[in-house]
This record gives sequence, C-alpha cells and structure tokens, in this order.
Amino acid sequence: MKIDRIHSGWRMAAVCLAGVMIVFLAACKGNESPDKNLVIYEEMEDRVVNLFSPMEKTMPDAENVARTASDLTIIMAEEKLGVKVAYRTYTAEDYQDRTYDDVTLDRVRNDMDDIYLLNPDTIMTLSEEGKLADLSGLDCARNLRDVVKTANTVNGKLVAIPQEVVAYGLFVNKEMFDQYGLQLPETPEDFLECCRVFKENGIETPVGANRWWLETFVFAQAYADLYNGENTEAEIAALNSGESKYSDYMRPGFEFLQQLIDCGYIDAEKAYVSEAFEGEGEDFLAQKIPIVMAYWGAANTETFYGKPDFEMLVIGFPSSRGQMPVVPMTGFAVGANAEHKEDAMHTLEIITSDEALQVYTETNRVISPSKNIEVECIPALKPLNDKIQENVYVLGSNAGMKVEQWGNTCLIVRELLNGATVDECMAEFDRLQEESLK
Repeated sequence: MKIDRIHSGWRMAAVCLAGVMIVFLAACKGNESPDKNLVIYEEMEDRVVNLFSPMEKTMPDAENVARTASDLTIIMAEEKLGVKVAYRTYTAEDYQDRTYDDVTLDRVRNDMDDIYLLNPDTIMTLSEEGKLADLSGLDCARNLRDVVKTANTVNGKLVAIPQEVVAYGLFVNKEMFDQYGLQLPETPEDFLECCRVFKENGIETPVGANRWWLETFVFAQAYADLYNGENTEAEIAALNSGESKYSDYMRPGFEFLQQLIDCGYIDAEKAYVSEAFEGEGEDFLAQKIPIVMAYWGAANTETFYGKPDFEMLVIGFPSSRGQMPVVPMTGFAVGANAEHKEDAMHTLEIITSDEALQVYTETNRVISPSKNIEVECIPALKPLNDKIQENVYVLGSNAGMKVEQWGNTCLIVRELLNGATVDECMAEFDRLQEESLK
C-alpha cells in the first residue's frame, strides 16, 4: 500500500504545533491571494514594523487588561524603540484549502512583512532558500537554551527564536496508578506492563489518543540516544547525507505503537478521527482512562487539564533512557529582505530579551527559551520540568534535519492507525529521505 503525501494534512499537523502557542489556526481559500483573508492594520507615519502571525489584535492602541503575554512584550518594544508594530493577522475561514503555513511561505518569499511567527517546516524551507535573516548576532541569542539553538539553526545560522519552549508529556492519573500498585513507567516495557494491568482490571482502553500527538511516543524512542548521547551533530549529518536512515531510528517507535494497537491499549479507529482533546479529554477527566498525551500548557488551562478532580502528574514518554520529554519548536523570524529590517531586528531583540521573556513566562507559566529564566510550575508539571532543566529531552522538530520531522511523522503515524504496516510506514520515511537528497 502506498502512503499518500496529503499536503493539507501535513500542513495541519504543523499548524497544530503552533496552535500550542496560539490555539488552532484557520486557513485561506483555494488559490486566492494570501492578502485576501488578512486583517491589515493601517500603517501610520511612524516607524512601522509589520508582524505576521495568527494572533488577533484588532485595536493595537486600545486599553485592554486582557492583553496576551506576547502583546505585553510587543508593548515593551514599541515604547523603547518608538516604533509601531502593525499586526497583519491570519483570519482565513477554511483551513483545509490553504493553511497558515502556505500563506507564510508566500508572504516571506515575496517580502511582504518584517517579522513572522513560523512553524518548524516553514522555518526549515525558508532558511534553505535564504529568505530568513541570521539572528545569531542578537544579544538575546547568547541567553538561549541549547534546545532552542539546536532546533532553529540551519547551516550555522540561527533563523528563529520562540517566546516559549513547548514540551509534550504523558498526563497520568497518579491515583489510578497507585490503586493498582503501579510505578510510573520509565521504559517501553514498563509502559506495556502498566497497560496490561489496567486492561486486566477492566479499563478497556488505557491510553487516550487523538490523531495528532501519537508521534510523541515515536520521537522519544527514536531519538533518545541521538539527543542525549555524545554524537548528536555527527548523527544528524549522517542522516542528512543519507549515510544513516531515518527509518532505522523510527522503526522501534512504530513497532511499539503497533503493539499498543494490537493489544487494545489504544483505540486506533477512534484516534484516527479524533481531534486533540476531543477523543480522550472527557474520559481522562472522568477517570475512565489513566493516560493521555498533551503539551505543557494544557496542565495550566482549566478548559483542558488544569483542574482535575484527582492527582495528576505530567511525565516524559517511555524510552531506553527513561522518561523523555518531547520538544517541538516554533519561532519568530525576520525576513532576509524585510523592508524595515533594522527596526525588525531591534524589535525582535527586545521581545526575546530576558526582561521581556520574564514577563511572558510569568504571565503564561511556560518554559522560557532563555537559560536565565526559570518557570515556577505547578506541582503536576514538576517531573517534566525537572527533566528539561537537566537537558534531558528529544526534539520533535529540528530545522537542521533535511527531512521535516513533526508533520511528516504525524501523517505517517496516522497511516499506521488507518491500517498501514510498519514496513509500509518505514518505506515512506525512506522515500522522504531519498527526496531530500536530490
């Protein structure tokens, strides 16, 4: 069976990653101009920096006590530099036709804005095309965590800087584990044993899943050694040259997911059609299932998992090296040929400075990209946070890899859910790698 490359789905997978920061995105219709569905704010005679993002800010100068954390940092830049940051905002209606990523590709290639919030695949594509400025010389770059530099560096150039590090983990009902005398799983074998015990005690489907985030299990197992060993750069170089195969790294994770499906620990049919939180959230909160996967912010948000009626912990995914957080990365970038490039660089310097990131981190209670800023997380997040502070993690996106990771792996996992064999899935990784080498 041939696995089709469904571009709209691939783009939507990447959009869901940026959605961690900005909820979920809509899209533009068909072949319309990327400007058609945008709200573009009138540029005043002041110095203007044009920022393209999915975030709404229809009245930049209005008093608003509910400004987002990102808005607060923008205000800092406006006040210090005397510039006006004009939001050019993505407001498309039908995401299945033209995604946010499709629009950003067009806008960056045509030098339509100055600063852009980009997803991992577009960061990689545009940097390879030479369309993104090198941010390595900014003062704030020296304060970035290694995970940020690794994920957003292409050909030696730092091309994007985020305002938060998004971390994915397993959300577990600690009380249900205690009820059956189970330790929190460290390895894939531990995880399978926990699922076996839960199922034998009447929990029909121990793992709640949706169609977007099962790739986190794969990344944890595929790259635990690559990112936590001594040869990270050499291993990535071997993958980019074709000396090593992505499929060899990915196979154990896919075989693990297939085992979860075969044992009935994951409902593949339900996961295949379920959006994030829809298929599993209600059952997890009702204590019908003990395990789901989600990102850091879901533990802080009452509309998701921020107020459960039980003791919840967020831990890393099982791997050969123990519990492993999975960290994908988005980021702000400046166009290499931006009209207001100098002011844009200064603006980005301020909104990603330690001073601004302190405000952002305290407001949103997230992991800062700056190594100088620590988050005071809720107790449930402490296990995941401890790992990240120890620099134990794997990247779910890496602009330095020639094969885009997050979106491609998500789609291939969905084919596994839809009945593809592990071998067929590995053949798709091989095809993508061969394509990247041409």
